[in-house]
Amino acid sequence: MTLPFAAPPPIAPGLILSAPASGSGKTVLTLAILRALRQRGVAVAGIKTGPDYIDPAFHAAASGRPCVNLDSWAMAPSLLRGLARAQGTGADLLLAEGVMGLFDGALGLPAGCDTADGSTAALARLLGWPVVLIVDVKGMATSVAALIAGFVRHRPDVAVRGVILNRVGSARHVAAMTAAIASELPELCILGGLPRQGDLALPERHLGLVQAREHPDLERFLDASARLLTEHIDLDRLIALAQPLKNGPTDAAPRPLPPPGQRIALARDDAFAFTYPAVLQGWRDAGAEITFFSPLADEGPDATADAIHLPGGYPELHAGRLAAGRTFLPSLRAAAGRGVAIFGECGGYMVLGRGLTAADGTLHAMAGLLPVDTSFAARRRHLGYRRARQLSAGWPGAVGEGFSAHEFHYASIIAEAGDEAGRLFAVTDAGGTALGSVGQRRGSVAGSFLHLISAAPGPA
Repeated sequence: MTLPFAAPPPIAPGLILSAPASGSGKTVLTLAILRALRQRGVAVAGIKTGPDYIDPAFHAAASGRPCVNLDSWAMAPSLLRGLARAQGTGADLLLAEGVMGLFDGALGLPAGCDTADGSTAALARLLGWPVVLIVDVKGMATSVAALIAGFVRHRPDVAVRGVILNRVGSARHVAAMTAAIASELPELCILGGLPRQGDLALPERHLGLVQAREHPDLERFLDASARLLTEHIDLDRLIALAQPLKNGPTDAAPRPLPPPGQRIALARDDAFAFTYPAVLQGWRDAGAEITFFSPLADEGPDATADAIHLPGGYPELHAGRLAAGRTFLPSLRAAAGRGVAIFGECGGYMVLGRGLTAADGTLHAMAGLLPVDTSFAARRRHLGYRRARQLSAGWPGAVGEGFSAHEFHYASIIAEAGDEAGRLFAVTDAGGTALGSVGQRRGSVAGSFLHLISAAPGPA
């Protein structure tokens, strides 16, 4: 019998690039591989492990395809598989960049939670993809074999299949390390050694890399990185290591969060850039329409929108410009007066508040829609996974509904009014320790410093 519909398109096999520690060169090497494969005609799609808004834009620039975030702590296994399947449809290869060191995940979790701790290893186990370890070998030689052997043998259910030696000193250096690794781990695929190259580095600021859209000559950087990589790394052997996605329950139409409205006006520019592509696609799949506007260009949201979303980003670097505009902030106040649902995350929350103090100590008036004052002059790092339980009715869900979120900012709240009745979320950290209530809701306007990732995940 012939089925009346076509067979589903094949799903690309996947591969994960990880490292023993942060700072090993994962991002630059991932970008170089993505661009080199694209230049060879391979339809390669990027994936970023964990809560990261900046690296995915670099992945997209290098590969020419959107990048998706996969987070084993914040996302249910079925959602992870659904997003991976959607990302791999129509591609030849999926290339995931890990987070921190291979086995590093959320701290403070109870014993037995390492299958959903947000680590790269947890994602590799869940999806069934092999790992290529990127090792910064500056300052070591044949000792690298012992280091790599420890990672290969630490967890038998995490398949470390290949290694790239980064920041090598010479051909002799590579030969000595290759011989030592091959003697200790004859089954490991040694893909090559990349020499130290001082100009192949990306500029950074307080939340990570300077955004891809702000990089002055990104295309030149990507092409130079790809050129160097193809001279020293065996891409054919790397591609051959990729494996199919492991079977398991999958969300057919993965939607991490419900849409805040039918017609959503989304702020997007250098000050408001932190959105997850999977969330936006989930909104579209649910039938919502998204329009964009630039607060830095003093644009207001679409007047016909029934929801306005101000994502995180860097408003603290542009506070004077935002405050001086004649359209953006007044249009937010007017929309609030009409009862339009307005939501701000992290930087967006700061802008919905009364005032934002810049790094130089200058206070800039913001929208004044929420009773909070923030400061980037009084800097303190706030970082970690969060579970949030909603306390008041309105987007993103019903009272009592749970969400997985992440917090990462250096701004501080210096003044806040209101009582518990106006609070948005009750929050715990990754280990379940109560952190109190956060955020504000006033009428149709709400926000907090949390970046929402998904509804709280269920069991595997």
